Amino acid sequence: MKIQPLCEHAYSLAQNLDPNSEGRGVLQFKTGLMSVIKQKLAKREGGTIDRSQDIARLQEFYKSYRESNNVDKLQEEEMQLRESGALTGNLGELERTTVKRKRVFATLKVLGSVLEQLTDELPEELKRVIEADATMTEDLIAYNIIPLDGQTMTNAIVSFPEVRAAAAALKYFQGLPQLPVDFPIPASRSPDMLDFLHYIFGFQKDNVSNQREHVVHLLANEQSRLRIPDETEPKLDEAAVQKVFLKSLDNYIKWCSYLCIQPVWSNLEAASKEKKLLFVSLYFLIWGEAANVRFLPECLCYIFHHMVREMDEISRQQIAQPAKSCDSNSENGVSFLDQVITPLYDVIAAEAGNNDNGRASHSSWRNYDDFNEYFWSLNCFELSWPWRPTSSFFLKPKPRTKYLLKTAGGSQRRGKTSFVEHRTFLHLYHSFHRLWIFLVMMFQGLTIIAFNDGKFNSKTLREILSLGPTFVVMKFIESVLDLIMMHGAYSTSRRLAVARIFLRFVWYSCASVFISFIYVKALQEESKQNSNSVFLRFYMIVVGIYAGVQFFISFLMRIPACHTMTNQCDHWPFIRFIKWMRQERYYVGRGMYERTTDFILSSPW
Repeated sequence: MKIQPLCEHAYSLAQNLDPNSEGRGVLQFKTGLMSVIKQKLAKREGGTIDRSQDIARLQEFYKSYRESNNVDKLQEEEMQLRESGALTGNLGELERTTVKRKRVFATLKVLGSVLEQLTDELPEELKRVIEADATMTEDLIAYNIIPLDGQTMTNAIVSFPEVRAAAAALKYFQGLPQLPVDFPIPASRSPDMLDFLHYIFGFQKDNVSNQREHVVHLLANEQSRLRIPDETEPKLDEAAVQKVFLKSLDNYIKWCSYLCIQPVWSNLEAASKEKKLLFVSLYFLIWGEAANVRFLPECLCYIFHHMVREMDEISRQQIAQPAKSCDSNSENGVSFLDQVITPLYDVIAAEAGNNDNGRASHSSWRNYDDFNEYFWSLNCFELSWPWRPTSSFFLKPKPRTKYLLKTAGGSQRRGKTSFVEHRTFLHLYHSFHRLWIFLVMMFQGLTIIAFNDGKFNSKTLREILSLGPTFVVMKFIESVLDLIMMHGAYSTSRRLAVARIFLRFVWYSCASVFISFIYVKALQEESKQNSNSVFLRFYMIVVGIYAGVQFFISFLMRIPACHTMTNQCDHWPFIRFIKWMRQERYYVGRGMYERTTDFILSSPW
């Protein structure tokens, strides 16, 4: 009967933690526990169960288990084997003893926690024994590779100089405010900057432990590429910290550059090593607890941008205070997950659950791309910080009924960001318009030459110049298709994106009429006698200027070296306008182009 109270207590804990059995393996675990409990109850053959002796039996079992495994001498034997193992090479026996000690103390830890949960009236002597055994389980704390939260005598990685240097670099530094006295910190280590972030933003304990180890790995790996520290107290090189900083926050730096905003640091060169590590730690803590919001990398940049500013304000105080953005002002206390991630997760889940298992039209619900693209413009700062729940961005759709999507708040809910999929054969032209323009103009030009018997005279030249109106008319058709394909996203797209589409439509409409009119006038001049061909010369000047400007812009945008140069000039409004008129600015894929040498080699083909 000793096993039954343990199973019942375990079942009670599992039921409280996950009442709906949604976690992985929880249902199987509960089923196994219930099976054991029912078997024990069946052996009673319907008799009454005496619960008065359960606690006494567990206490007696705790004592007998300690005695049978000779707990008091386990660690002493392990230390003796460790001292002699280096000389005798008896590492196999040492490993078996260590595994046995961990298994015994893990069992005692479970038994002790059950006893403490079941009763508060434990004998004083037994309490002292349980507390003493609990101190022996510090190296049983879960970890991945490096046990930073608990001392261990078997993990050699902790003694590596680069690992020691990385762990020491994360320690609490002078610029941080003091943590409250009651904030729990393991006795095996001193407080560090992740403890500070843990307290003010309310990150989950396991997430903090994982990211602490993650950051130590990154720093140690980068340091090992430079050199192995040989000091008595190893320290990280500034170059190692700088490389980890730039790699980790690369997307945030690019995001700030794309939006033309100042990063949270005013001068990166003046930032201290500790400050850079604090930024890196905060970014990874945000990422580690972001759940599905990880699929919105620019959203994480937005969150990081505001949380750093909030952290800087708290850092100026003497005593650390919880961040307002993560404080629920209720019994739940400070929680980054509840206050920052959950609102985003809820609206994403609502949109995903409203897609009719993928059968809903693309324009009727938002996917990850739509949420993420919202943070590609300065409009995202309308969400404020902390989140403004009344924003149209956070409004959820109502459930689909009869293939109609009714949205919360009517038209106030934000829909698609910049793209709506339309299933039409017009995509054959719209998606390959450059190829169609090339084929049509080549066919027209070769046809004109063929019907003139291959002779190239003034008549042939006038007819070949008809390629000008053909080009602008086909570009006008492309702009019309842009308007059609954008249907369904006008109200939610960025104003600049909509303005560009309409501006191109107006430009090519006027250009089609103007170029065609001048060319017709030039043809009419040909039929008149004693004509000085004024319209023809004017037409050739206009077409020449347009072709020259187009060639120059194409040269800047197509040659990789020039493309890189123009990207560095994005802060100039004129350059940004020219690039914007040619192609809409997108955050993703804007830097994907070949090297200059590859472009030169492939161009002749």
